[in-house]
Amino acid sequence: MPPIKSVSSLATGLTSSPVATVKSLLLDPECTPFVSRALLLAEIVLCVVIVNIVPYTEIDWKAYMDEVEGVVNGTYDYTLLKGDTGPLVYPAGFVYLFGAFYYATDYGANILRAQYMFCALYVINLAMVHSLYIRSQAKIAPYVLIMMSVCSYRLHSIFVLRLFNDPIALMFLYAAAHLFLSNKWLTGSLLFTLGVSIKMNVLLFAPGLGILMWITLGFWQTIPCLLVCAGTQVFLGMPFMLDNFAGYMNGAFEFSRQFKYVWTVNWRNIPEELFLNRSFHAALLALHLGTIAFFVFRQWTVPEGGLLKVLTKETPVDSTAQQPANRRFVHILFVSNFIGMVFSRSLHYQFYSWYFYTIPYLLWHTTLPVVVRMALLLALEWSWNVFPATPTSSSVLHVCHAIILVALMFAGYVGEAGAAGADGAGKQKMR
Repeated sequence: MPPIKSVSSLATGLTSSPVATVKSLLLDPECTPFVSRALLLAEIVLCVVIVNIVPYTEIDWKAYMDEVEGVVNGTYDYTLLKGDTGPLVYPAGFVYLFGAFYYATDYGANILRAQYMFCALYVINLAMVHSLYIRSQAKIAPYVLIMMSVCSYRLHSIFVLRLFNDPIALMFLYAAAHLFLSNKWLTGSLLFTLGVSIKMNVLLFAPGLGILMWITLGFWQTIPCLLVCAGTQVFLGMPFMLDNFAGYMNGAFEFSRQFKYVWTVNWRNIPEELFLNRSFHAALLALHLGTIAFFVFRQWTVPEGGLLKVLTKETPVDSTAQQPANRRFVHILFVSNFIGMVFSRSLHYQFYSWYFYTIPYLLWHTTLPVVVRMALLLALEWSWNVFPATPTSSSVLHVCHAIILVALMFAGYVGEAGAAGADGAGKQKMR
């Protein structure tokens, strides 16, 4: 969306009345770029205020530093790398990133400096999210950006008070999404896999990204992107794999890891025995895969004539002409991640950052009334701020997830000409 449009809309409001100006700033999608810049400036101030007023909370930072300190001291066996919260459970990219933080913060001792660094990363991350909203041309009102910027206590806490690795992994994902939108697939694949190397939750975007990649590039041009993803993981993990291959693979990519019931946000409404039951985990995985299949067949590949035609299409000469519109592209990525969150074996408080910025985008691509969308956002924020989680907060979280998921299913696919349910234009029904 060209910036001149936002300036023009704002100028029109200023020449009429203060009420018209405020209305434009809150409701006119043409003002979104202007409001985004103002919010980013406000966030810089807000983050600095939070760091200086709200006490820092130690949760994982010391453990992160202990884990990378082991590598600094020459230990490459993943089974020997531990912190006070347990063994190292992240891939090698995490070690390199937080190794840099280790040196930049006086071996992890300068917490205030680390917080300011995370403030900068927070603003950069938010700027990329705003830009994705604008580039997608989804015509979402500026007040939606306000709600997802300065209004979430939990997200600011995750970033600048707890110093978790989760939002940094997502920052690489958002940067990769921008590159994909610019048809820079190899570079985008590199950033995507770097995000995975920091925390594996980024893989929740993979089903949607895989479909988008195949639609745009075809089979043969998709292979180099997959090789970039796999090759980068091998390159980053090589020092650890050479020392103890099994130890690294089991530690960094332990898909069967058992989560602790005491920390779960989404399953406090079931008995601990069921939470730990492997059959329950298998059922969640089946529901996850089944829901992905529904969206693949009924929405994501509908414009191309179905999955079979996508899989059998010839490699395009010009991938730019084959790439789905930005709005549809972003929508598929965000839905893919959301499905993974809905059927997750366990969600912890920092996991809120995995989908916080995507929820408004998804809600404004449904046919739910605006008041329901707002209520869902408030209910989600409440459920993620109840500590410790209770059966009620977990139940509220699941109800919100279920409503959003069903609304996305019945909203129809986001076509090339418009978004289903976004503004009433270009709505497509499921076939």
